Amino acid sequence: MRLGAHLMRFDAVEPTHLRQELADTAEAAEDAGLTWLSVMDHFFQMEPAGFPAEDPMLEAYTTLGYLAARTETVQLGALVTGVTYRHPGLLAKIVASLDVLSGGRATLGIGAAWYEREHRALGVPYPALAERFERLEEALRICRQMWRPGDDGPFEGTHYQLAETLCSPLPLSRPGRGPEILVGGSGERKTLRLVARYGDACNLFETTPEEVAHKLDVLRGHCDDVGRDYAEIRVTLLMGGDQLLTGDVDGFVAAARPYADLGVEQVILRPPATPLAAWVRDHVAPAVPRLADLTAPAGPR
Repeated sequence: MRLGAHLMRFDAVEPTHLRQELADTAEAAEDAGLTWLSVMDHFFQMEPAGFPAEDPMLEAYTTLGYLAARTETVQLGALVTGVTYRHPGLLAKIVASLDVLSGGRATLGIGAAWYEREHRALGVPYPALAERFERLEEALRICRQMWRPGDDGPFEGTHYQLAETLCSPLPLSRPGRGPEILVGGSGERKTLRLVARYGDACNLFETTPEEVAHKLDVLRGHCDDVGRDYAEIRVTLLMGGDQLLTGDVDGFVAAARPYADLGVEQVILRPPATPLAAWVRDHVAPAVPRLADLTAPAGPR
């Protein structure tokens, strides 16, 4: 099982130090052997999760571009981009550029969006949930088309119409297919069906092993329905990892083990209110070799 970090808090240092803090975090992550770094794609900090909306929040793809320049090995992505935040043609171009400039290390993490306050605040349209899912499916189709060599459009959808889907340069990763697509969320009727049809990876929340097992069974059913090999989909899990803050690596590994047995290939940790670089170096790094000893069933890498 591999380990990654989700950089979702930027409140432990002053903004004047954020640039260096991110550089130090990137260095610590690669020194530790982490295989994933992600950021949130939000305009405001997540008030519904208990944080003040006024807390610092960096724009996702600007930050990922900076991290691409400071790293050589980790996979980079947003966890996850709301489909409403950028026109899908522009999003496909942004992720293709990130992939080229990172040497083929980009993942497109995408979901249906949910944070209404930040939409209203900045004047971004916030359609009803059913329409957001319709837009999400069209965005997934547009990205696939734009990253496919020689398929320059047009695209005619209900919500998006593109006269051309030219994307030059094409992404470097997975020639002919493009960057990994991770569909975020665990909704059983719509989200997991989109994973089965379009996704290369999914991201679930740490709830209980029983609940995650149920979600994966639902995903298997959707894969069967659409003729997709379930083994092609990489399963990731967002965890808190609180045990690591007290140095309890054994406790963390024990908590992760049931998810590895279910086929979770990567655990992604959320930081506490501490400087990011110190958190990775002092608390996360010791868990990397131990987690590597947990072997998930064979699947894509």
